[in-house]
Amino acid sequence: MRLHNISINNLRRRKAKMIFLVIGLVIGIMTVVTLTTVTNIMNKDIAQKFDEYGANILVMPQSDDLSLAYGGIAVSSVSIEVKELEEGDIAKIKSIKNKENLSVIAPKLMGVVQLQQRNILLVGVNFPEELRLKKWWKIMGKVPEKKKDILLGKEVAAKLAKMSGSALNINGETFRVAGVLEETGSQDDDLIFASLPVVQKMFGKEGKLSLIEVSAFCNTCPIEEMVRQMSAKLPNAKVTAIKQVMQQKMEMTNQFKNFSLGVSLIVLLIGSLIVFTTMMASINERAHEIGIFRAIGFRKRHIMKIVLLEAFLVSTIGGFIGYILGIGAAKFVVPMVAKIKDTEVLWDFKLLALAVTIAVFVGITASIYPSVKAANEDPTQALRAI
Repeated sequence: MRLHNISINNLRRRKAKMIFLVIGLVIGIMTVVTLTTVTNIMNKDIAQKFDEYGANILVMPQSDDLSLAYGGIAVSSVSIEVKELEEGDIAKIKSIKNKENLSVIAPKLMGVVQLQQRNILLVGVNFPEELRLKKWWKIMGKVPEKKKDILLGKEVAAKLAKMSGSALNINGETFRVAGVLEETGSQDDDLIFASLPVVQKMFGKEGKLSLIEVSAFCNTCPIEEMVRQMSAKLPNAKVTAIKQVMQQKMEMTNQFKNFSLGVSLIVLLIGSLIVFTTMMASINERAHEIGIFRAIGFRKRHIMKIVLLEAFLVSTIGGFIGYILGIGAAKFVVPMVAKIKDTEVLWDFKLLALAVTIAVFVGITASIYPSVKAANEDPTQALRAI
């Protein structure tokens, strides 16, 4: 009779103990799968929400500033030389090694115009990219589509007494107010947004940029490495990460990851103890049987293989069942823990392989000592019992 047949027959004869072993492993694996699935979904949801907050990397012109002080009086810094950004720098940003993490690249050119005896900042933007970057914008009116369409911030629209559909003369050119932004509570309320090429031509700065805002996908995104790569591509620019956004995201996700890891380890430890005690009890019950195997010529390694094969079979079954129940539990846990209603929990074959691997590792590890004890059973004890 082959060793695997002996192991299978042993499990069949001791169904109660086999079920108890499977239950112990299923609980542990189900917990791991559930917490891992919930953590992954939370990471994706948090990343999407933070990505909606706008830029997390700023690319600005490099300038050599000189800070002066005379007689104990500090004088504001003097910009000696400003190295302007160019539209060609956008292509350089897109060529970095981690370009797959780039979400939105929004270039801007800014200049001051005088309207109704007021100095107002005019910002040239690429409207499709700007609207992707600032998803919180709510426009009263229409999205600018034509070359001479502009957007007004809430405050500047009130100061100029303009609304959607109004005409506005800027530096001798007539523009149509396509829409007015609802109040944002930011500097956008005091700005006029126009098409980037139009603003570049107006200020005689074709191909030039004042700054570039970059939004990067931040689910495990290497933000500092991306800043380094951009800095290498743009030696004449100053690349800065908005770290507050990243730090807050990482703190939230890391706390839940650590909690999940701690709970998983505790449950797996309990599962391994269940396997250990059950296998030890099984070995004690089968002492005579094992002794007979030894007496008729089975070597120690054969006995160990029989016990470990039983653990392998039970662990594999426990891993599969634990994964299925874990995915099912995640569908109920996600709306309660993560407050995410419309997220679909998908089957992940990599997670299935991980679940089975963990179950087999726990089962085999917890069965090593019982297998060694079984292999060292004295065959004479079994012969005396006959």
